[in-house]
This record gives sequence, C-alpha cells and structure tokens, in this order.
Amino acid sequence: MSVQGPQRRLLGSLNSTSPAAPRLGLAANQTGPRCLELSVPDGLFLGLGLVSVVENVLVVAAIAKNRNLHSPMYYFICCLAVSDLLVSVSSVLETAVMLLLEAGALAGRAAVVQRLDDIIDVLVCGAMVSSLCFLGAIAVDRYISIFYALRYHSIVTLPRAWRAISAIWVASVLSSTLFIAYYDHTAVLLCLVSFFVAMLVLMAVLYVHMLARACQHARGIARLHKRQRPVHQGLGLKGAATLTILLGIFFLCWGPFFLHLSLMVLCPRHPICGCVFKNFNLFLTLIICNSIVDPLIYAFRSQELRKTLQEVLLCSW
Repeated sequence: MSVQGPQRRLLGSLNSTSPAAPRLGLAANQTGPRCLELSVPDGLFLGLGLVSVVENVLVVAAIAKNRNLHSPMYYFICCLAVSDLLVSVSSVLETAVMLLLEAGALAGRAAVVQRLDDIIDVLVCGAMVSSLCFLGAIAVDRYISIFYALRYHSIVTLPRAWRAISAIWVASVLSSTLFIAYYDHTAVLLCLVSFFVAMLVLMAVLYVHMLARACQHARGIARLHKRQRPVHQGLGLKGAATLTILLGIFFLCWGPFFLHLSLMVLCPRHPICGCVFKNFNLFLTLIICNSIVDPLIYAFRSQELRKTLQEVLLCSW
C-alpha cells in the first residue's frame, strides 16, 4: 500500500484521478506546475477529531438529560451532533488504522483491514450526508418557526420530526453504501456535488428570507417608536453578520471538498487540477473543523442547553 502520508480514505477512492492510480493514492502531478501542498500533521488531525468528539458528546448528553430540550428543534440539533460525532470518530479511527499499517502493526491482516476500511468508508460517507441533511432540516425548522409561528407546533410535531429523522438516517446509510460501492462512476461524484449545491442553495434562500422578514419586522417596530433608522440598521447589520458567519463557515468547510469532487469530473488529468487534488487531506480536516464549529453555532448559543451542560460537567466530576 503506497500512500503519501496516512491518507484518509473516506473517499480515498475519490482521491484517485486515474483508473490505474491506487485507490488510496494522491493524484500525481510530477510533470505539471509546482503546487502549493498544505500538509496536515497527523497529530493535529487526531487532536481536532478528539475535540469534535468531546464537543458533540456533550451536546448529545445535555439534550438527553434535560426533558425541556426534548423538542423537534433540539432533536434535529442532537442528530446533527451525532452525525458530526460519527464523522470525527470514523475519520480518527481511519487515520489510526493507516498509521498502524505504515508501522507494520497490521501486517498479514489484509482481509480484516479491507473489511474495516469498507465499514469506515460507509460510516464516514453516511455521516457526511446526514450532517448536511440535518443542517438543512434545522434551516427548514427555523424558517417554519418564523413564517408560521402560530401554526408551528401543529406543523412540526414530534411524530413528523421522528419520521423526518428516520428518513434522513435511512437515506444516508443507503446512499453512502451505493456511493462507496460505485465510487468509480462519474454519476456518483455528480450526485454528491449536486447534493451539496442543493443544500447550500436551500440554506441560503431560507436564511436570507428570514433575515429579510426580521428587518421588515424591525422597521414596523421602529415606526411605532419613531426610531426607524438606528433600530433597523442595527438589526440589519447584526443579522447580516450572523448570516455571513453561518453560510461562510458552511461554504468554507464543505466547499473545498466538493470542489475536489467537481474537478475530478471536469479535469481529472489536468496539472492545475492535480494541484488541488494534492490537498485532499486538508479538505477533510476542514470538515472536521466544521464538526467543531457546529455545536458553537447551533447548540451552545442556547441558554437552556448551556445550563444543562454545566450540570452534566459537574455530575461527571
């Protein structure tokens, strides 16, 4: 097994740019232009993964402990935390296996390693798909809570939320199994990229519409208090900043990975595209960073959840 560094194989299969290339190998770029390759130390990758694991375990524990958080909105946040947890655990586990392989600790157990590798690939890919789905579900939930506030509890009921959650998990497992089984088909890459673009557009449209409604509501309140300009501008700037951070982090963390997949379809052998392929591990590291940031954006901003989290930490001591 020849790899340049311990290549994470969540799509190590998708990091191959030619049929003859090893499934775990990086794209060759020996004759093309000089490339900027940003390597990620294995210690840093493992450290980020462990931070993500701790954060998301705390989110799940807090929501499970506090019955006041047993609502559709927090169930979606909990499932997002579980998805991010699976992404981190499987990525860390895969890196550890690759390091053991390089050290020769797993020599002579190729069949076991291959089976484990396939299981981890399905787990990572499914967790990524479910993570994107739950980000979209949270956006839809917030949209309904703003535009259909009076009917929210009749629209977003617990049975409907559980059906949506179950459908997302089943679809994630099935799709990831198919993606890994047919990793060498262009249609698989196109489906993954199209799915990411669809989630990005959905989140952008919903959150921009929510921001517009908030600004409209602020203008109405400001006219009643004869303070139209300061209130409206303050809320608009705050809302725009929040929206920029939310969508910016989503695009920054997930965009490079799906750019990698897009280039594999558009220019798999082009030297310049080969420069992008060389940073595949960096793109996976950004996804781990997203798993660290998600709890800060969607979970820890809740005062009720933070209070429960303090109780969980005190009980653990």
